[in-house]
Amino acid sequence: MNSLDPQLRDFILFCVERRGIEWPALYDEMARVAGQRLFRGLGRAELKQLGLSLALDSLDKTLELVKQVTVQGKPV
Repeated sequence: MNSLDPQLRDFILFCVERRGIEWPALYDEMARVAGQRLFRGLGRAELKQLGLSLALDSLDKTLELVKQVTVQGKPV
C-alpha cells in the first residue's frame, strides 16, 4: 500500500465512512462522490490518474484497492 496515493486512500476512507464497507453500496457511494466531486474536488478523471477507475471493467482492481485501504486502517 506504500505506493497508493494518500489522496486516493483518503477518498476511499471518506466513502467508507459515509456508506460502510458493504459492496456494491460502497461502489455506488464512490461513484456518487466522484460524480459530484464531493471529496476535495476529485472527479472520475482525477481518481483514474491517481490509480482508481470506477469503470465496470476495472471493478476487480477497485475492490482490491478498497480491501488494501480498509485492512490498513479505519476511517478517521
